[in-house]
Amino acid sequence: MSITVVGSVAFDSVQTPSGSYDRQLAGAATYFSLAASYFTDVRVVAVVGEDFAPEHQAVFDARNIDTQGVERAAGKSFFWAGSYLTNLNEAKTLQTDLNVFADFAPKIPEAYQNSEFLFLANIDPVLQRRVRDAMPRVKLVGGDTMNYWINDHRENLLRVLETLDILLINDTETKLLAQNPNPIKAAHAVLDLGPKSLVVKHGEYGATAFFGAQAFTSAARPFRAPALPLVEVMDPTGAGDSFAGGFFGYLASQPELTPAVYRRAMFYGGVMGSFAVERFGTERLQSLTRAEIEDRFALFRELTHLD
Repeated sequence: MSITVVGSVAFDSVQTPSGSYDRQLAGAATYFSLAASYFTDVRVVAVVGEDFAPEHQAVFDARNIDTQGVERAAGKSFFWAGSYLTNLNEAKTLQTDLNVFADFAPKIPEAYQNSEFLFLANIDPVLQRRVRDAMPRVKLVGGDTMNYWINDHRENLLRVLETLDILLINDTETKLLAQNPNPIKAAHAVLDLGPKSLVVKHGEYGATAFFGAQAFTSAARPFRAPALPLVEVMDPTGAGDSFAGGFFGYLASQPELTPAVYRRAMFYGGVMGSFAVERFGTERLQSLTRAEIEDRFALFRELTHLD
């Protein structure tokens, strides 16, 4: 099974209590594709500038990630600078330069049309809906969004939500989207907006899945997966996108979607998120082995199983 992910390939400069780095490869589609590549084939649709060098392409090539959908444009790639010096759970944005990403118009290669899975990473909901409409044959669609789109582009976002099988957002975004401060009521209100299921990310506290009436099984009950307690978090950047990549990548690797598969995917999402934060940028995601992933999955099981 193959996943097409549409999102940003960018460069970040980040400050954390553990140190800092300048203009390293980042972006939602980058973190997602690296995490998902340990489970299935991944194809990327994005745009980069002239600063995207052969060593950056080599990161994708090393994981056999298909980048023929990555457009090369004149100018600089999307750039973000942020700081976690005061709060590891929330970044303080220092600088955002859209650069070539400001004119991003996703182009889906013909070779991507047979993708079984589609993930719409955090971009303009107008573009998300355009991509969804351009790939009508995919069998499972996941998506992400953020406060900016919820607050200022709500009507366009609602047109995307009605097309999603799975929406992955954090608890703050869930309450904002639902316009309800109660986490359970907010989750069900979001499901009423259209997505068949909802994964609410709680950062260092794990994630919870909720299922609507149109989900793969009406018998599915909410399910909570933990996060792995870590001695040190070096860089939280990309943790949510890495969770999404592990979660969606595992789903794509399975022959059918069942409640058990969905629950295991939640654990694998947590596994990939936990690896991502152990090093700066995408460093840890580039050097993993499947054995390391399975060993950490076993640790997650030990956290939650009595027997």
